[in-house]
Amino acid sequence: MIDSLYAIVDAEAADRPLALVFQALNAGCAIVQLRAKRLDDVSFLEIAKRVRSACSHAGVPFVINDRADIARLVGADGLHLGQDDLSIEDARRVVGDMQIGVSTHTLEQAAAAQARGADLIAFGPVFATKTKENPDPVVGLRTLEAVCQAVSRPIVAIGGITPENAAETRLAGARYIAAISALPRFFEDAP
Repeated sequence: MIDSLYAIVDAEAADRPLALVFQALNAGCAIVQLRAKRLDDVSFLEIAKRVRSACSHAGVPFVINDRADIARLVGADGLHLGQDDLSIEDARRVVGDMQIGVSTHTLEQAAAAQARGADLIAFGPVFATKTKENPDPVVGLRTLEAVCQAVSRPIVAIGGITPENAAETRLAGARYIAAISALPRFFEDAP
């Protein structure tokens, strides 16, 4: 399951975000995304440079959450946008042909993200989550499966994903499973 893990490291919530990044990389995760909703620009840029370096060394794609400017400055592999962030079109003006992922919560949003050119589509919350301040309603596995069948872009299942329910999201068709608060639990049995 680690090889499909989309590790989201929250620089503000994690006790030691860089240590968590190294743990994810050493375990063999598929992608690392760095997010920091309220961190000042200088601090975000500094940690992003360090994570970029670690990901480059490990050969793992590195994604920046929300911030097209930071993504471009550090040479990230991707940018991830929420529903209230820059449009894909505006983000492309900043990051060029960098991979862009978009968070979605309905089949209509997922289809629209694909039509606008998203390279990756995050869909959820699949299960109840405590990570977001104002979470969207839980979508469940059946809706995840419907989205996976309806769009051709890779789907990242997100929201309440744990080692115990991760296999179910993969069976529903998700290419990747995203974890934030449960991220350290995915490494407990890793070599």
